[in-house]
Amino acid sequence: MSRDQRPHPPSGESHAASNLDLLRRRIRVARGLEPADLLLTGGQVVNIFTQRVEPAEIIVADGWIAGVGAQDWPAHQTLALAGRAVLPGLIDAHLHLESTLLAPAELARLIVPHGTTALISDSHEVGNVLGVSGIEMLLAASRGLPLDLFFMAPSCVPATAWEEAGAVLGPLEVRALLTRPRVLGLAEVMDVPAVLDGDPRVLEKFRVALAHHRVVDGHAPALAGRDLMAYAAVGIRSDHEATTAEEGRARAALGLLVQVREGSAARNLDALLPLLAAGELGDNWCLVSDDVLPDDLRDHGHLDGLLRRVVAGGVPPACAVRHATLVPARHYGLTDRGAVAPGYRADLVVVEDLRDFRPHLVLKDGQIVAREGQYLTEGPPSRLDTVNTVRLAPLAESAFRLPLREETCPIIRVVPDQIVTRREMQPVRRVEGCWSFDPGRDLVLIASIERHRATGRIGLGLVGGLGLRAGALGSSVAHDSHNLIVAGAEARDLLACARSLAESGGGFVVSLEGKVRARLPLPLAGLLALDDADTVCHQLQEVNQAARALGCSLASPFGTLSFLALPVLPEIRITTRGLYDVLAQRFLPL
Repeated sequence: MSRDQRPHPPSGESHAASNLDLLRRRIRVARGLEPADLLLTGGQVVNIFTQRVEPAEIIVADGWIAGVGAQDWPAHQTLALAGRAVLPGLIDAHLHLESTLLAPAELARLIVPHGTTALISDSHEVGNVLGVSGIEMLLAASRGLPLDLFFMAPSCVPATAWEEAGAVLGPLEVRALLTRPRVLGLAEVMDVPAVLDGDPRVLEKFRVALAHHRVVDGHAPALAGRDLMAYAAVGIRSDHEATTAEEGRARAALGLLVQVREGSAARNLDALLPLLAAGELGDNWCLVSDDVLPDDLRDHGHLDGLLRRVVAGGVPPACAVRHATLVPARHYGLTDRGAVAPGYRADLVVVEDLRDFRPHLVLKDGQIVAREGQYLTEGPPSRLDTVNTVRLAPLAESAFRLPLREETCPIIRVVPDQIVTRREMQPVRRVEGCWSFDPGRDLVLIASIERHRATGRIGLGLVGGLGLRAGALGSSVAHDSHNLIVAGAEARDLLACARSLAESGGGFVVSLEGKVRARLPLPLAGLLALDDADTVCHQLQEVNQAARALGCSLASPFGTLSFLALPVLPEIRITTRGLYDVLAQRFLPL
């Protein structure tokens, strides 16, 4: 069976169980009446159900596990594991594919050698730029890979009713997406105020998803008490925004799956790890990356790296593996995977030990697809078309003059390693009534520039915590509407960034003295690269180094920058309409 033919329940594709010949053969193989395709012998199997690690043989027939145990099975091919541990293929239950900057085939090349065999993407990034056609493009580009890429139908495109995105996905679009193969449910519902206010435009999407018997994901930063209960009461079943132990406990107690996030800009594992080690969340947690850049995946691994840290933090290995496999599989209705057991897909990871989790072999549907960190499968070419989606009205340096009425004003304060921000009142330097850069202070201008319809709308504000002493940073990745976001000390550098992004179709850029110093092109919707992972990682390293040369000391300069425009995260954000106080739900005068 080719990878294009493989079923993906509950997507609407026919289940392999409909093929009676394959079922009969699997039965005969399990009973020892017919040779298996593959016998894995001499391994230590992580039993996800009993959470014990035991020696066992594994037999595979037609890409499925036919038997596990101490049996003498015949097989056409035998693979000796020399005492290594065998676990199910790892599942990332919440990832924005676009945050990796890579096309699906290149993402597979990067993460499959780390043991990831399935992930669930909320691709509302490309949805905000290209609409349904963008998500369908990613569905097509992810077929036939040794990585099962599932999707959630975006719930908030745009993230709020007043944002300026490139598309709008309403209930009709959500209903259409839910009929597509590999679309599992309704993605994170970010417009919390709309939910709590009972906005019919949002609730209708819930009705559509629940009528299709699909899971609904949550996004509830800082929500607590009655508001959190009301949010869960509409049928939301998960949240990846818990940043403290108290928030984790509260969500688990309400039955929400706590998706423990460790990405490039938001790192919450350390705060929640004591809960995991103490077993306080029960079975209500899993590991996710949410937004992760390709250099982090290359340098630190994917879920295998998180398993190392979780086990080092006191979680028993078999328990940790369960929460990166069976728990997310069951939550999303993927009943064909998540365990090393008969009747499950032969998606297997053979690791050297259950502390380091370094993959020796990765098998997808019973075929070896990675060995000792080397990707062995050449997937089909990505089916991706590029059209420049960065459309700007004419810009001049004067667009970046920020008039200030008072000597103090609200600013955005970056919180290191988090995507939440703080609202602060700060004294500012003014020249002729406008903000002027003070080299002695960590405070620069930030702008959100509408880029979908060339309206000319620009929102201005100030941000502290980027560390810039000169120059500017710019990005077309600016959650979630993905207008241009630029931050810097001088108007000429802000202008240079914006013009460079318009010329290249998007990406990351660093400018100094009015000239571009480094650039990472993202020509596909201003979100994804068409280059290979190695090239993208090299270009990302160059723009990060250029940013640090300007004084930025953040671990992920562009990851942090990209979230400063998301007006559903506390406390204060920049939008094309100006500074927005998320908690007060109002725009702030300057």
